[in-house]
Amino acid sequence: MKLIETKLEGVFIVELPAFTDERGFYKRLWGADELANLGLDNDLNNVGLSYNNLRGTVRGMHFQNAPFVETKLVQCVRGRIFDVVLDLRENSKTFGEWIAEELSPENNLAFYVPKGLAHGFQTLEDNSEVLYCISEKHNAQSAGGVRWNDPKFGITFPLEVSMINERDANYPDYK
Repeated sequence: MKLIETKLEGVFIVELPAFTDERGFYKRLWGADELANLGLDNDLNNVGLSYNNLRGTVRGMHFQNAPFVETKLVQCVRGRIFDVVLDLRENSKTFGEWIAEELSPENNLAFYVPKGLAHGFQTLEDNSEVLYCISEKHNAQSAGGVRWNDPKFGITFPLEVSMINERDANYPDYK
């Protein structure tokens, strides 16, 4: 694993090397020892996979409130996504700023999202799948979100939204 720093403190783009041969490839998607050696949270309590039928689908912007704040390592394992991380840490010098990266199986990139940030994505291809490695157990009462098009943050997705669920579409303006 190789870390690429971003403008958001503690957020990294992670290069996941693929080892290829005539059979195909092998890629380590989570390495507790590697993450610990890099000084990152290496707890793993949940692994999730989201499947998205349509290009233009938006999921997010999601986070968990205390005491279930979570770290995520997010990877696209099929298709392509425009992955977004939003800094909601009120004491952060980059509070309210966001970054995005295209993730795909071909570019071998992942996003390391530390505690206190919101995460979401838009699919750039039909039938895209996203793998989440998450540090905390999910707690429905602690789940929160920011609307994907909240004017306070100005997140811009590359495609028109083709699909979004009611909860994600109706988060109130951030206060």
